Amino acid sequence: MQLNMRTIWGENKWKLATFILAILTVTASVLYIYRYEPFSSGLEITDELGGNIFPVTILSTATTDAQLIVPADSTYLGNPKSCIGIKIRSPHANSKLHIELAETPFFAHSVSEFILPESGKEYLVFPDVIWNYQALLENTQAMPVTVSIQAKVNNNRTYSAVHTYSVRSINECLLGYIDSKMKFHDTSDFFAAYVNEDNPNISQVLREALDSRIVNRFWGYQSKDPKVVDKQVYALWYVLQKRGFKYSSISNSSLSSNVVFTQRVRTFDDALQSAQINCVDGSVLFASLLKAININPILVRVPGHMFVGYYTDRLHQEIHFLETSMIGDVNLDDFFPEEKLDSTMAGKSQESVSKFMFEKSKEYATRIYSEHKDLIHSGKVNYMFLEIDKATRAYVQPIAAK
Repeated sequence: MQLNMRTIWGENKWKLATFILAILTVTASVLYIYRYEPFSSGLEITDELGGNIFPVTILSTATTDAQLIVPADSTYLGNPKSCIGIKIRSPHANSKLHIELAETPFFAHSVSEFILPESGKEYLVFPDVIWNYQALLENTQAMPVTVSIQAKVNNNRTYSAVHTYSVRSINECLLGYIDSKMKFHDTSDFFAAYVNEDNPNISQVLREALDSRIVNRFWGYQSKDPKVVDKQVYALWYVLQKRGFKYSSISNSSLSSNVVFTQRVRTFDDALQSAQINCVDGSVLFASLLKAININPILVRVPGHMFVGYYTDRLHQEIHFLETSMIGDVNLDDFFPEEKLDSTMAGKSQESVSKFMFEKSKEYATRIYSEHKDLIHSGKVNYMFLEIDKATRAYVQPIAAK
């Protein structure tokens, strides 16, 4: 009987040992998978703009504190202006995150480090991006770029992920986007980036305007007479008309997206060299010239259209408006069909036609403004009253010349 008990105990001892070993093996495997995740990357590359990178948003805010593109998740780490974000879960409290971003034609290799405070929490992290600003500026057509990221947590857990973005053209202005929580964000302030009062080619236009002898100098608001301001503005109008600008309605881009909305805008150099403008191109071109001579311009937007305004006095008490698409070779009957004006232009000098067009442009733009005034100042989508002043320049800088 005693021998039999010993035999049973011996058999059970081995079974118990095998059971305990199995439990330890399973526990070790679970801990290994939890700690090192060999079968899962655990890293997701993400962004708010549907896989698109817009050079205008990066270049115009590089030196400002602007946050026009705001992550839907408010508990993020890093600078969201980098556009490229990752989602990663912290395995322990105060985990150390090391991120390496591989080089592309649009940015250099970079290393970023963060602390993830809470255990088990998923974080949205924006690593540092060392942009090649010249490459962004010179990108005039949408280009795919593969973003490769490697991350290490607490020096032992390694992740990697690859995602292909579309780097959009410098001429694509981001008007708005719908974030991951289905909230719409209006970003039409980026139109201000195309107003470039520092462009070196402005000096040539101003020289031509002075040579016309309409004014002998540009002095902004130094005179208290609004007519003097108007005369300076007309001198700019005259020289642009003399350059033979043509109206060109190109405004759409190749972008097809349900989350981002864009408008194609020519830069100052593009418009000047091609002598082609639409209402947006003409407005930002003319606003650039006004700003350069210290007359404060305003970009005014209504659905499907834009025109430019300007203050005629230093205290900003009176505004005049211009329909800049009329700078080009247009049919006046399209703007004033009841007046049959085109037939009255035959045989007139270029200067008299230009002056007439200037006054009719003011009349037409003022009429549009009056019809939509309340909505223009309401802040509703597709309406805008954007003054290009110090406040605007504090968060949106002009895109530099190539």
